[in-house]
Amino acid sequence: MSFWESLDPRYRVILCDVWGVIHDGVHLYPNATERLRGWRGEGRQVILVTNAPRTVESVAAQLQRIGLPSNCWDGIATSGEAGIAALVSLGAPVGFIGTMADRAVLEGRGVAITGEDHFNDLACTGTDGDRRNAAQYQGNLDACLAAGVTLHCLNPDRIVIRGGVEEDCAGAIADLYAAQGGRVEWYGKPYGHIYEHALHLAGGPSADAVLAVGDSLRTDMLGAARMGFNTVFVAGGIHHGEGIPPSFAAENELGDWHPVAIVDNLA
Repeated sequence: MSFWESLDPRYRVILCDVWGVIHDGVHLYPNATERLRGWRGEGRQVILVTNAPRTVESVAAQLQRIGLPSNCWDGIATSGEAGIAALVSLGAPVGFIGTMADRAVLEGRGVAITGEDHFNDLACTGTDGDRRNAAQYQGNLDACLAAGVTLHCLNPDRIVIRGGVEEDCAGAIADLYAAQGGRVEWYGKPYGHIYEHALHLAGGPSADAVLAVGDSLRTDMLGAARMGFNTVFVAGGIHHGEGIPPSFAAENELGDWHPVAIVDNLA
């Protein structure tokens, strides 16, 4: 019997990561659909919590294209929604690094993006699809640093596995900028706002009724631990089955934290 088959009934809300737990960017993982439906069938709420730098509607559409039915979740919280709200509130055009599809999503929600070289804020949703390594953006970052630009990172993930191939995410670009002394505003896991939004979607459950499921130590595990949620670490995702380093809790000032379970996947 797997861990999932005997899941404690006190977990009324499952905060489930998406990329690396439910799919690999191209294909659904085995049993993902059945597991999500099973949780809902047991009366639990499933809130998908993702660092996708896009809107809820675009994430839902992507999931359906991959093959995940909409009856597999109760709500979706994205880092993109938080970032979009902040960018719109600036009231001025911003620079942009990311794909044309992500740019269209931001502009569709009222974010003004400039084609000029002069701006005070830069929205970063990830790589542009051609330059897939963060180091390839060094020239862009040098110019932004010289101008005192604030980089808004709409996806704190550092890497992602797309169809079995590793590529850098917006978090890796933001890390380079921060290391040079650039100012970075972060949206999404492991920062608290996205979890607060997820809890709101779930009706405000207590922390002990929440179980967070994810495959990234730096985002999923760290963020949930800071919120006081119990966690399940999916080792078969981004960390390729390497497990949790013994120093992880101490290095992140988490005391005696550890996940309630370590699993390979949702099967």
